[in-house]
Amino acid sequence: MSIKFIWIFHGTGGRFASAVFDNKENAEIWVKEKKLEGVLTKYPVNLSVYDWAIKNDLFKPKKAEHVEPKFIQKFTSASQEHYHFEND
Repeated sequence: MSIKFIWIFHGTGGRFASAVFDNKENAEIWVKEKKLEGVLTKYPVNLSVYDWAIKNDLFKPKKAEHVEPKFIQKFTSASQEHYHFEND
């Protein structure tokens, strides 16, 4: 099964994502044109980051809390490809 990915931009100080792209190039163009600050992160489609990380041996639940909804719903992985943008 081939996993598709999307790119999500989360602006500095924002509570929610402000843009979604199907490729990194278009995302970077938009971020740079608008002179934005934030993080651009690659996410799997139709698969949670939690399940993706487990499937790729990037995370192994070791505590009871690691399989609880409150943990899973906030899970992110530093192993996701991501880029930080700052304007100097």
